[in-house]
Amino acid sequence: MDFSLRHFLLPLMRGARARGHEVVGISAEGPLLDVARGEGFRIIPVAMQRSLNPRAHIPAFRELRRIMRDERFDLVHAHMPISGFLARAAAKLEGVPRIAYTCHGFLFNQPGPLWRRGLSLGVEWMGGRMTDTFLTVSEEEARDARRLWIHRGATAAGNGRDPAIFHPDAEARATLRAEMGVAEGDCVVIGISRLVRHKGWPEMLQAMEAVPDAQLWVVGERLASDHGEDLAPHFERAAAALGPRLRMLGYRHDVARLLQAADIFTLPSHFEGLPMSVIEAMLSGLPVIASDIRGCREQVVPEETGLLVPPMQVAPLGAALARLAADAPLRQRMGAAGLARAREKFTESAVVGRTLDLLGL
Repeated sequence: MDFSLRHFLLPLMRGARARGHEVVGISAEGPLLDVARGEGFRIIPVAMQRSLNPRAHIPAFRELRRIMRDERFDLVHAHMPISGFLARAAAKLEGVPRIAYTCHGFLFNQPGPLWRRGLSLGVEWMGGRMTDTFLTVSEEEARDARRLWIHRGATAAGNGRDPAIFHPDAEARATLRAEMGVAEGDCVVIGISRLVRHKGWPEMLQAMEAVPDAQLWVVGERLASDHGEDLAPHFERAAAALGPRLRMLGYRHDVARLLQAADIFTLPSHFEGLPMSVIEAMLSGLPVIASDIRGCREQVVPEETGLLVPPMQVAPLGAALARLAADAPLRQRMGAAGLARAREKFTESAVVGRTLDLLGL
């Protein structure tokens, strides 16, 4: 999808090109591809679907095979569960010399029906048989891949963001808060993600009722390709309960600026790989409240850089929010510790370099 290419893959594409390689992107068409195209990357659109119905993927698979034949790639580096499987299968059938895959989160680790988790595990297992270099973004899921025989050589490459973009800025903070009508002493909680159920928005909205002195900035939208429960009723109820303390900001291109103006970042997801949004918040000097799940556990050090709470539970999330909202010195200490940790472990340049080395580029 164009969202994934823009937000997750573009830095890696830039890094590979900087090392002298020709880089071609393959993605479902979308407006977010304009950024990569504007930088001179050739993007081949393929109408891929987010569906568990195998028949829905036949046209895309045929198109991918045609592209592999025509382009004669030396390396295909696939991403995301469904598109990643299709790309690897097409590359294998068309004789691409080297095939790599980066897992951004195993779907079988996501809460859901047993049949769906079993299907996901089966697809990952088959995909692993076609993969030369198998990468994950989190250490836990690299261990999962090795333990479950998905790929015995699975290695965590990590995730990272650019500290030149995401960093504290007191002047920018004051300017945006003035624009938003937020006093310096007011506490702003910010959440940034797609508006889907597994990101924990229903719990987040309810938890904010226990934090009467803070406001919530919701940054994100529901993509056309997203499935599952429509969250509109949850946001409507929250608007009635929270009033002006709930601010729906939609999809934004100035996320770094919004983070600079906030006080607490929260991501109460049910399932993650190694979330970029947490890294962005840490680099911005914010304390992070996140679910105690894979990925987030590798980022947040409890009581040092933030707080971890049980997923899908409102009360612990509300208590964590209330605690940080009431204690500005604690927020500042945790934010500073998170900033130092992110600069040490989660910078874009280091992660891109490590990934390219693992790919042999």
